[in-house]
Amino acid sequence: MDVRALETLRAVRTQGGVSAAATVLHLTPSAVSQQLAALTRDAGVPLTERIGRGLRLTPAGEALADAAVDVAVAVERARAACAVFLDRPEGTVRVSAFQSGARLLLPGLLTRVAALDGIDLECSDEDVAQDEFPALTDRVDVVVAHRPDGGAGWPGEGARLRVVPLLREPLDVAVPADHPLAGRGSVRPGDLVDEEWIAVRQGFPVARVLEAVAAAAGAPPRIAHRINDFSVVEALVAAGHGVSLVPRHTGGTHPGVRLVALAGVRAGRRVEALLRPDVAERLVVRRVLDELVAEAAEVSGPAPVR
Repeated sequence: MDVRALETLRAVRTQGGVSAAATVLHLTPSAVSQQLAALTRDAGVPLTERIGRGLRLTPAGEALADAAVDVAVAVERARAACAVFLDRPEGTVRVSAFQSGARLLLPGLLTRVAALDGIDLECSDEDVAQDEFPALTDRVDVVVAHRPDGGAGWPGEGARLRVVPLLREPLDVAVPADHPLAGRGSVRPGDLVDEEWIAVRQGFPVARVLEAVAAAAGAPPRIAHRINDFSVVEALVAAGHGVSLVPRHTGGTHPGVRLVALAGVRAGRRVEALLRPDVAERLVVRRVLDELVAEAAEVSGPAPVR
């Protein structure tokens, strides 16, 4: 079986279809379909099936896609076995992070990697809904993602996705500097029942933390605005247009905003690095990942225990 065709099958599964897989593989949809057809002939059983206008893997296709992960890991381990004899590993590593995570970790990571000869780091900011982070690993080597405290693990974690804990970041309540709660050491969910909220879009981790806060308060939050950019959020809070949950390590930068700790509910998010198992075998990726873990520990303390 062709290794490239196996990679294509994996991408069709993680991306949810031929067109999306073609995009991350830098192929045409026709080329993806041709590779799937050739792989099906080699396998001798149907690997995909039509569902409406879409395509999904059959049970045989799912089993082969799982086996394709093992093949890809074996190939990368073979390459790494030779790479250890080089004076130093060289190559380009692509890293993405959600916006506030990028602000927290990428400057220091770039400084650290600049001291390593032979490694080029390409960074991007990608903030997507929580369930969409694993799919980014098809085109990004290291994906810095976040999920709420107590939330479910990542789809495919283990066999199909490597997860490396980086830090836990508390979420505080951002209020205007002249707000009656601004001088408090902490607030409880019940203290916030009458407040108007500036929330992130639904499906994003911080939105799920707000749902937990509302559940503890026994009343649904009164959401006035949905903004994902925390610098905009803080500007709105400072102007008196609501309160919000913001990350402690990067929040509170606006002079008109005060951060107040939230008591009575576990409000925080887990920041983790996501990688495909085969990519995690590359020596240059492992070196960058080591520096990322070290940077996270420096800005927040040791990585959280899972």
